[in-house]
Order: sequence, then C-alpha cells, then structure tokens
Amino acid sequence: MLKYELIEQDIQRKIEEGIYKPNDQLPMEREMCEEYGVSKITVKRAMDALVSKGLILKRRGSGSFVQDIDIRDGRGAFGSVSGEVGGFTVDMESTGRQISSIVHLFEVVIPPEKVVEQLKISADTFTYHILRTRCLDGVPAATEETWMPIDVIPGLKLEHLQGSIYSFIRDELGHKVHSAHRTLRARMPDAQVQSFLKLENSVPVFEVEQICFLDDRRIFEYSVTEHPGDKYEFFTVSFNRNV
Repeated sequence: MLKYELIEQDIQRKIEEGIYKPNDQLPMEREMCEEYGVSKITVKRAMDALVSKGLILKRRGSGSFVQDIDIRDGRGAFGSVSGEVGGFTVDMESTGRQISSIVHLFEVVIPPEKVVEQLKISADTFTYHILRTRCLDGVPAATEETWMPIDVIPGLKLEHLQGSIYSFIRDELGHKVHSAHRTLRARMPDAQVQSFLKLENSVPVFEVEQICFLDDRRIFEYSVTEHPGDKYEFFTVSFNRNV
C-alpha cells in the first residue's frame, strides 16, 4: 500500500470513530507531514482522496474540515460516506433494526450470457446463483439476485446466505472488498419481485445493478437488488474542487 493510502485510511478511521467530528478542522498539511514523516505532495494526495469520498472539504485559506453529512435515519437510504463496501448488512446495521434473510434459491449454475460478460468469466465457469429477500424487523426491504464465481468465493453455504455473505468473505476467506460499481434505475416490478416485497400494484422499485471487486481486482459478484420505491432513498455528495 502506498504512503498516501495509509494516511487516507488513518484519517478516515479517525473520522469514523469520532476522533475527528463533523465540522472539525483537521491538522494543517505541515503538521501532517511531521506526524506521518512524509512530503507535502503525499499528504495532499491523501487529502484529495478524502475529498473525493465526500469525507472532508477544503476551504481556501482556512484548511480542511470534516464534512457534516446527514447519514439518514434508517428508512433505507442508499449511500455511505465511509466508503465501505459491505453489502446490505453493513448498509443497514447502523439503523438498529433486526436484519434477516429469506433464501428463495441457492444453486450452482452455468450463468446466462449477460452474467458471464459482467463477471468477465469464461462461458463454462460455474457460479452460485442466489435469490434472497432481505428483511428489516421482519418486513421485506430488498430482493437480491446474485451470481458469484465458485473459484473466487469457494465454500459458500446456506448458513452464510441467511446471515451476511460479506462477513463470510471477509472473516472466513480473508478477502477485502475493494469497490462496487453500481447502476441505479427506477422501474415497475415483475410479479415475482412484487410478491417477495409485498408491494401494491402501483408501487415502483428502485433497482441497483452492482459489480463488486476484491482488493486483488478480481470480480466476485454481479447482483441486481430491488428496493421498494416508496421506502427507499438515494443520496449523494457533490463538491467543488476549486473551493
């Protein structure tokens, strides 16, 4: 890992743990150079990366400050200022609500052509095919259809699907999830999704199509998740690099 990435991670950790609180001013660059024993260029790269994540903002002539961002309160807002990629469980655990899963399908298949293309695998590669409904306090909150290559994520069992697959990947396989590329769209649900989520006929769904990468840059997941459109929100952070 590069030096600026270590500094970025350390500052991010301090923000997440509340050592640096919203609106706090961070140490000046020269102080960070002394603290971490690096050059100004290295510190600047770390700070720019934190700005890009929406964690801090720079004020010309004043320094850098921790962003005061509304994380929402648990309706199911989609987004994370921590930059952590941890699946539904990580996204929802801060709400304090009970998370559970209903597993509708768990099989090993040769995936369809579209999935082969998204996972960048050969056409004869076996994958897990998983269909689950994720619930909050017993109420359906999302339906997930997921494909994972068996050779990348070996040993997946039904018990992992009933909990957190990402915890299995992290804690048992020892992998780190690096990033998720997401496409978001609104659409009307098909009969199956409507049934799983217990939706009225006129309620749309918020669809998240996702490709996930491990820290070694291997793709380990292609998934499509449907959320009730009347109970889910998406938020994002925009910033002006010149301010």
